[in-house]
Amino acid sequence: MGQRRDEVLQAAIELLDEVGIEGLTMRVLAARIGVRASALYRHYPSKQALLDAMVVHLATPGADPQAPADAPWDEQLRQTANGLREVMLAHRDGARLMSTFHTPGPEAAAGFHNLVAALRTAGTTPDAAVTAVDTVLAYVNGHTLEEQTRKTDARTWPRDRRDLAFNNGLELILTGIRATLP
Repeated sequence: MGQRRDEVLQAAIELLDEVGIEGLTMRVLAARIGVRASALYRHYPSKQALLDAMVVHLATPGADPQAPADAPWDEQLRQTANGLREVMLAHRDGARLMSTFHTPGPEAAAGFHNLVAALRTAGTTPDAAVTAVDTVLAYVNGHTLEEQTRKTDARTWPRDRRDLAFNNGLELILTGIRATLP
């Protein structure tokens, strides 16, 4: 069942890239792989479970280089933010998909807790560390959502300008976090 489950997941990601999140239905996905929609529920108990699996698959550490665990906290947050943004931009409606995420699995929870631990090591309180990581992740999703939903021409908002805007905003957040450190 694991191989077929992976095939369903891959077909869902391909369908997302073709038709976007609104067009990604269990019925259309089932037709794509030549089964009835009810057959998909053997692999994923709900559409939400499938969406969560898609997020986990796309955002699993290892796809992009991660900062070493002993890297400074700001470098870890910066690399995580940029890597997550790249994953979202690589897929149609990638940021919208990420915002559907309901049930973080062990990989997502471990990544979050590692970033919190890096901030704790730097001297933040537990609450401040959680807030800082949440803020960075929300910024990444929000900025990328704007990039993907704006109906702008690449000539008016080219990739290099979008990258600069993203990194400038991220640096503002990191500067704010830095200001709270002892």
